[in-house]
Amino acid sequence: MKQFGEFGLDTLNECLWRSDKPIALPPKPFAVLRYLVEHSGRLITHDELLEALWPETYVQPQVLRTYMLELRKVLRDDAGQPRYIQTLPKRGYRFIAPVMESANLAEPIAKSISEPALQVAAQGEAPNPIVNRDEEITSLKSQLELAASGQRQVVFVTGEAGIGKTALVDAFCGQAASRCAASSARGQCVEGFGGKEEYYPVTEALRQICASPEGDKACRVLARIAPAWLAAIGRESIGSTQPAAGSRMPGDLCAALEEMVADQLLILVFEDLQWADDATLHLISALARRRTHARLLLIATYRPQDFATDHPAKGLKQDLRMRRLCAEIALAPLARAAVRELLSRELRQEELPPGLAGFVHRRSEGNPLFAIAILEHLMAQDFLVREETGSVARWVQTAPDKEMEASVPEGLAQMIELQLARLEEQELSILEAGSLMSVAFPSWAVAAALQRDPDEMEEACQNLTRRLYFVERAGEDELPDGTRSTFYVFAHGLYREVLWRKQTEARRARRHTRIAERLAELFAGREGTVARETAMHYEAAGNWQRALSALRTAARHALDRQALAEAAELLERALRLTENLRESEGEVAACELSRDLESVRQALNQAQEYEHTTSGKA
Repeated sequence: MKQFGEFGLDTLNECLWRSDKPIALPPKPFAVLRYLVEHSGRLITHDELLEALWPETYVQPQVLRTYMLELRKVLRDDAGQPRYIQTLPKRGYRFIAPVMESANLAEPIAKSISEPALQVAAQGEAPNPIVNRDEEITSLKSQLELAASGQRQVVFVTGEAGIGKTALVDAFCGQAASRCAASSARGQCVEGFGGKEEYYPVTEALRQICASPEGDKACRVLARIAPAWLAAIGRESIGSTQPAAGSRMPGDLCAALEEMVADQLLILVFEDLQWADDATLHLISALARRRTHARLLLIATYRPQDFATDHPAKGLKQDLRMRRLCAEIALAPLARAAVRELLSRELRQEELPPGLAGFVHRRSEGNPLFAIAILEHLMAQDFLVREETGSVARWVQTAPDKEMEASVPEGLAQMIELQLARLEEQELSILEAGSLMSVAFPSWAVAAALQRDPDEMEEACQNLTRRLYFVERAGEDELPDGTRSTFYVFAHGLYREVLWRKQTEARRARRHTRIAERLAELFAGREGTVARETAMHYEAAGNWQRALSALRTAARHALDRQALAEAAELLERALRLTENLRESEGEVAACELSRDLESVRQALNQAQEYEHTTSGKA
């Protein structure tokens, strides 16, 4: 038993205790804490931690941040004033609390293990690492009850990247281990491994099963029923010869698993099924279809938006659902109230700075991973600082929303870049062109920016919505020539920002100019109706003369509609742009605009005085 502060780390039984009470902690966060404790006092780099816990497997570094946040909640630690885990920015972590070996704690702790105590731990001791997922947890518990009765269950947990699939499964497995003594094992599907190594996530899960306290029994079952699988994980029986990899039969493993779970409930988790190999998918299909009783709950997570139209996993899920052999839990983005709860938990502060929850919800679009990354970014940039008043410390906001929106958190930008890197060149160009508009973009603008056929771009945009979760169809609009053009939106504004920044200034300028020119063609004779938008594109392209001309057209259109305040705002904007012209040109343009602006302001004042006088008489 390793003791630090009020906590005890039982490495033999893989359990964390506070005083004499157990704390529910999922396997991966426990493994992270164990590694830190066992190497206390020194810097543990991100790379070292990833290599130690996920050997030969690529895992995005952001997952460490998620686990650290969970551990700090359990340990009641403060990242700003840590007692246990110290963060060394851009380097790694250090466990700073003194660690002692304590043999005499093991006996009383062991005696205190009981079902009621474990239920208390699951319900009250460990903070829930997720918010607004009660319905999903309840659904998983229902599936677990069926599995406990011998009715094998298969559940697909789906949702976009960062929506909280792993966090949900971790929380559920932690509760299941505490409340009904269910064991769990998981395998991670890895991008790029699907066509190279069969059964990669399956063998990873089997290694965990064989390394568990019940591992000897599992090894004996495998040696008797599925020896090729035992050899594949390097645990072959003494004196046996290793069979060829091709002799691993799904039916043998199914039979072995069914014997293993005869008196022990097992939760088998396969993550990121969108990267699974065909052999793993065939095994899942076999496990789902077999009729014998088995105390087995198989949970598979995946991002449906990463599925190609003909992806075999998509067909597997559809077939199993049609036969009522599986269930699906689709995770939706968090509502604003849930984001507020998440922020309150992270900051340990019930009353948040005004507008913070709305800002983070708007920027994250309700994605939990994005919300946490944005919060940490605000803290790192000192947009959120901790102020102490007497004995009370509170987080306060130091900058307006507009200033906080100026940058994308580095971690999120890298994650988005990784997803964009999987796209083909034409697909990336389409999205870049769409980012030049706003969060919403029409297909005709993409065609104009890329100088491509409108019908071709319409079809290409539609295909992207079937494959990418962050692009959605928003509706149609009728153009002046009678044709119709579909509008699309970025589900996450952060994706648009990253796509916009990927383009060089010269490329953006060319594409903005083409969109402005196409606007003029489409609305020939009605230029005033789109002059403001045209000016925006010319301004983004750095074509100041054309931008000024468009703003003047927009101002005249506003005057024709008696929109005096709008006309004044447009002329003020045009006046500011004259600073970008050559000195002589700028002076002439500024003089003309100042004269026009003064006339509009006089008319606006007269209109306001007349309205005031009229209302007074009434």
